[in-house]
Amino acid sequence: MSLHRLASVTIGVPNVDETRDYYAEFGLTAGDDGWLSTRDGGDQLRIVAAPTRRLMELVVGADDLDDIERVDHELRSKGFLSRREGDSVVAEEPVAGIRATVKVLPRIVQDRLEPTPYNGPGRIDRVGRAPGVLRDYPIKPRKLGHAVIGSTDYEVTRRFFVDGLGFKVSDHIKGHGSFLRCSSDHHNILVLQSPVNYLHHTSWQVDDIDDVGRGAHAMLEGNPERHVWGLGRHHAGSNFFWYLKDPAGNFSEYYADMDCIPEDELWTPEDLEGARGLFSWGPPPPPSFLAPEDLAAMMTGAHSAR
Repeated sequence: MSLHRLASVTIGVPNVDETRDYYAEFGLTAGDDGWLSTRDGGDQLRIVAAPTRRLMELVVGADDLDDIERVDHELRSKGFLSRREGDSVVAEEPVAGIRATVKVLPRIVQDRLEPTPYNGPGRIDRVGRAPGVLRDYPIKPRKLGHAVIGSTDYEVTRRFFVDGLGFKVSDHIKGHGSFLRCSSDHHNILVLQSPVNYLHHTSWQVDDIDDVGRGAHAMLEGNPERHVWGLGRHHAGSNFFWYLKDPAGNFSEYYADMDCIPEDELWTPEDLEGARGLFSWGPPPPPSFLAPEDLAAMMTGAHSAR
């Protein structure tokens, strides 16, 4: 596809400094310009002031100016407001007011890692102690994987991303949401029907299941209240996951082993229902994951940072 990655997100929170410190501890590298970066994706997270937690802006990478022209044409033909700015097109998602920029950017390059050796029945792939238990270096996420947003009009928001920007549909949560991709990853955006517009979580790639666990373990030492849900494995996307909560109430996910869709013809979207739409194995999601505790406060305008 001509779109090739979710390049960055800007999130708004009431408590900027505290939230930025959390993501630096989470493993992102804080720069003097306010951006937080990943090992492979560069500057991928910016945190700015806002009355409630929300996704303010996202940037999507495209290959060339022909792609930008095509996206601009589709946005305008579908009735969405857009404007050209040099090598990019900027549009506003009409429900939550998310600023979306599609920009000519180089494709992300990730060094090929050797598979983590795991022993199995009749198969000895490693000798000695497992490397996952010997690692002592801090977790540094490889890249931003996806963002999940709640929308008060899920159909309009989905149409903006699919018909306007050119995202592809990977799977549906029947009657409730859609997994959308702008890269070969299973999803880069998940849009959910919600009583209020808000950011549910961002997700960050690490090397393997050991680093999912190591990252969460480090974040929970001395801060058990950060735990939300995990360890588990999703069905949609198939990735291992562990969710934590930042000081503004957003969830942050370490993930590994996401489904990839290099060719559209190789994938058929499913309508997922019930637990199948959430996870394959692991503890059941807590009620606060499905309906975050501050949604009512955000609906009434009484939200404050926790």
